[in-house]
Amino acid sequence: MSAIAGKSASAVSAKTPARVADGRLRILVYILILALLAVAVIWAQGSLDPYKRRVLSVGAINVTLAVGLNIIYGYTGQFSLGHAGFMAIGAYTSALLTMSPAQKAANFFIIPIHPLLANVRLPFLPAVLIGGLLAAVFAVLIGIPVLRLRDDYLGMATLGFSEIVRVLINNMQSITNGSLGLKGIPEYANMYWTFGWAAFSVIFAMRLAKTSFGRAFMAIREDDIAAEAVGIDLTHHKVEAFAIGAFFAGVGGALLGHWSSAVDPKMFTMAATFQVLTIVVAGGLGSITGTVIMAFAYAIAMEALRFIEAPMNLGIIRIPGIPGMRMVLFSVLLLVVILRFRQGLMGQRELSIDPILRRIWPRCVAEAPAEAPKGVRG
Repeated sequence: MSAIAGKSASAVSAKTPARVADGRLRILVYILILALLAVAVIWAQGSLDPYKRRVLSVGAINVTLAVGLNIIYGYTGQFSLGHAGFMAIGAYTSALLTMSPAQKAANFFIIPIHPLLANVRLPFLPAVLIGGLLAAVFAVLIGIPVLRLRDDYLGMATLGFSEIVRVLINNMQSITNGSLGLKGIPEYANMYWTFGWAAFSVIFAMRLAKTSFGRAFMAIREDDIAAEAVGIDLTHHKVEAFAIGAFFAGVGGALLGHWSSAVDPKMFTMAATFQVLTIVVAGGLGSITGTVIMAFAYAIAMEALRFIEAPMNLGIIRIPGIPGMRMVLFSVLLLVVILRFRQGLMGQRELSIDPILRRIWPRCVAEAPAEAPKGVRG
């Protein structure tokens, strides 16, 4: 018996260096990937023309927004249609905190701005964080009663919340300037900020999936009754996922406002939610890789298809420009993708760096054993 135990212990100790080396190698590869991304962003910010930079920035903002919804819908299985409401909260909060008193006075020329907000001004990063945190607070407040619902009922309830937010923005003129919106917002959201937040959201979501909380989210998605039976607190985890997703929605809304230099209630209709939902579903529910690919594909396709709406002369046939045709064509392309890939582009799969590691250090990756989940014994 002792001999068997000795052999087992020696086997584990023999494989431990390989596992440690594998972990260090993975960290080095991730650092290298982030460094290459940083170099690419620095080059793009300094070399590309403003139009291309803005298109890529939209793609990065889409990543942040879609990762937030993927945590709610893809990880936890909660069908939420309230993303536009959280985006609006983040956008208006950060805008009011970064605009100068002169800019606020120029915007609020009908009804003066509330005295508490007139002279407040913060740097960009704290304003974005406050916008995201305020969206998360609202998510907790509505999530406790609403997340007891399921499926379509939950979707309708969250959609109702989003519309309530938009109506309040239209009517709280001393705070939001009503339907006139806010103009002259500082354009802080360059590629450094948009890609920085996109990278942070992706890393956060992928690390979250490997934690006990992430596994609990996915257990709820697969079968909430079984998850509750094994001791997972459904309300706690659903509200937590909802708050995390709302935080990233608020951050994305803040970035969008400082990218466009203007916000108004029309930016946060159901169409904004469905745009993010389209990216998540087409990329694959639960797949962060698919979300990133579709976020940039959506932003680039929306610009690449603009020629469809312009007048075209085909010799004897002249086709007049029809506004909205690019959305029709994009919808057809999206339908083809959904029919071809029933679970989205990536399904629930993620791109892995294992093929790279096998080329760099085959023996290390081959020998490193998979760790069993905590609390599971053989």
